[in-house]
Amino acid sequence: MAEWKKICCTVDFSEPSRYALDEAIDLARRLGAELIVTHVQVPLAPAATDVLVSSREILKAEGEEESRELDSWRTYAQERMNAPVKATVLVGDAAAAIAKLAADEGVDLIVAGTHGRTGVRRFVLGSVAERVVRLAPCPVLVVRRREVRDAEIVADEVAQYHA
Repeated sequence: MAEWKKICCTVDFSEPSRYALDEAIDLARRLGAELIVTHVQVPLAPAATDVLVSSREILKAEGEEESRELDSWRTYAQERMNAPVKATVLVGDAAAAIAKLAADEGVDLIVAGTHGRTGVRRFVLGSVAERVVRLAPCPVLVVRRREVRDAEIVADEVAQYHA
């Protein structure tokens, strides 16, 4: 197994991000690795409302809110690891910003959650995790929640062989 000494976990404050963070914490703790928790703030496209409220003001307010949220995620990780955890907010295209951070910081592994979108939703919304895999200078672990349904299917299959 590769020596992963610096792990970066990307979060968007969603439930899939929490699963990714828990996995990253577990890996960092077991490997004695440094953990960086990062969130990417995607700038708003200019709109007609910019006449009333500048997008710069909105971005600043959102940034402050996201920094507070990220700090609570960092605190959660620190308490679970019983070690310091670094947190950073980036601005820009999520996948490109994460790949750049990984290169700049010498990250050995990126851990990212996925919403598991399929079909048209995936085509329209894209997959940040998929783009991170393509752009990253290091391995990427994509974590998705195992649905209860998956466990039920496995249990049914096991029951068939014990009948």
